[in-house]
Amino acid sequence: MTAVLWTLVTLPATAGAVLALGGRGAGRAAPAVGVFTAAAVLVLALGAAWTRPAVSVPFVAGAAFALRVDGLAAVTVVAVAAVSLLVLVFSVGDVRSGRARFFGLMLVFVAAVLLTTTAATLPALLLGWEVMGATSYGLIAFVWRDPDRLAAGTTAFLTTRLGDLGLYLAAGAALAAGAGLGLDQLVQLPGPWREVVAAGVLTAALGKAAQLPFSFWLSKAMLGPSPVSALLHSAAMVAMGGYLLLRLHALLAATAWAAATAAWVGAITALVLGVVAVGQSDLKQLLAASTAAQLGFVVLGAATGGVAGGAAHLIGHAATKALLFLAAGAWLTALGTRQLAALRGAGRRYRWVGVVFAAGAVSLAGVPPLALWATKDEVLAATKEYSWPLYVVSLIAAALSAAYAGKALGLVLRPLRADAPAGYDTEDRGTRHIGAWQKIPLMVLAVGAVLLELPALPPVAASFERLLGVPAQPSATGVAMALSGGLAVVVLVVAVLLAPRLPAPGWTRAWLGLAAAADRGVVRPVLALSRGLAAFDDRVLDRAVMAVAPAGRRTAAVFARLDDAGLDGLVTRIAAGARRFGELARYPQTGQVHQYYAQAVVVLAAAAALLLLLVR
Repeated sequence: MTAVLWTLVTLPATAGAVLALGGRGAGRAAPAVGVFTAAAVLVLALGAAWTRPAVSVPFVAGAAFALRVDGLAAVTVVAVAAVSLLVLVFSVGDVRSGRARFFGLMLVFVAAVLLTTTAATLPALLLGWEVMGATSYGLIAFVWRDPDRLAAGTTAFLTTRLGDLGLYLAAGAALAAGAGLGLDQLVQLPGPWREVVAAGVLTAALGKAAQLPFSFWLSKAMLGPSPVSALLHSAAMVAMGGYLLLRLHALLAATAWAAATAAWVGAITALVLGVVAVGQSDLKQLLAASTAAQLGFVVLGAATGGVAGGAAHLIGHAATKALLFLAAGAWLTALGTRQLAALRGAGRRYRWVGVVFAAGAVSLAGVPPLALWATKDEVLAATKEYSWPLYVVSLIAAALSAAYAGKALGLVLRPLRADAPAGYDTEDRGTRHIGAWQKIPLMVLAVGAVLLELPALPPVAASFERLLGVPAQPSATGVAMALSGGLAVVVLVVAVLLAPRLPAPGWTRAWLGLAAAADRGVVRPVLALSRGLAAFDDRVLDRAVMAVAPAGRRTAAVFARLDDAGLDGLVTRIAAGARRFGELARYPQTGQVHQYYAQAVVVLAAAAALLLLLVR
């Protein structure tokens, strides 16, 4: 069954590369090829989850390029493949231009995410990690003629690349320790090297998961197409940061400071970005901040030992957040705006979208019995066993989830006042239409947002833990789940009622100001450095290279003249002398015997005379 695993990664990569390089000629077939390939990937993912294949090929000395589907990878690859298929189906009705490039990049991106998910060694992980980051830049900056969107892609790419350096640090430390590059082997490294590896992995994971202090790049990434935002923030790149920490939870546990650091970073991100989300006036910015906040709970689960709860939360969040981003994208296509004030009543105007958005928002709030209620409680149960102060911070962050979900829900479902300004078409020209290609994925994702709490419910949680291959973990009691659910309901209802009075523009400005400061502090210096290096290359290195060829030609001409006048002349003179000596040597050869006798007498006489002289 190893062919299934190889095909799972290579099929979308190959199809995506062909589409991306096909140009306009492939545009007409791109949606069909993209959807068909994504459907085939889902079938392969289900097959891989059932058979649990593993492959390994030699790569470098002491390390193999290995892929493996274990319990955690099995549930994640299915979630990635399912969400990717639904996002691409939505894209058929949402993306109108550059289709070949869009569907091609999306498929390559999905292949990189699947490679990251199944990677069993650091070389495989690094390859998936790098391709995922590179294609995310192309997708965020898809409308590359818009300088703002191009800058947004650059900010996201450079910020995550800064964190990605941690993986190279981890790989270098593992190689130096000589204990192999398998992900399962990292926990067995000697003490000092294990600390370095844990630091590198933690930095890379927090960067991808948009945890503090890396969270600001999510704000810029919202300028990308809505399907990109939906995939990027649900089951793909941002989720992979949390997934990596779930995968390496044993390494965190063996390195006490890393577990504590990850736990507090996750909890503080969930709290701070929850406040930021409440203060947003842009729907996609609200969802972006909530993504970082919700991934904070996944990081928290990985750090405190609640791996099963973190994994369940990761899967439930994938369906919920993909649903909410696609609903926001549908309204953006129809109405041309993402502003919450302008979207007031959008859920009533487009009822199907309003209903599924409500399901996603209630799930995001953690209201029972929807997906992110039980999963969040499983994480909180592990957190309570780990640290009470950490539990209090996380509980407040969980309540904020209901506040920002209620704010969005209260505005889009609120009746539109007759005297309210339209405010449409502020970002794009709206079509005033939402087609079937956009509605069908929303309905399917809404089912996931309703049902994906099952892995965290007490009757199923033990089976889910066995599926993941993790020991039994603390479970939330019925009382705790009832209290958290009740708190979420109360906060959600209050937020829905007070939605128009929850703008908090100061937090919005702070969030955008942080992104602008990061742009000035990280992106612009890196770009300035790259421009300086490019100028050095043009003015120094290129000129030096270009000067080498003429100098080589002149040197060759000098040696050619020396060869003609010197070596060739010497060889010619030696040959002429040899011929002259040959001619002189032929004179005594007359063929007359008496002359040969005479010559012999002369030679003998000369020899006798010489001998007499020497004897004296």
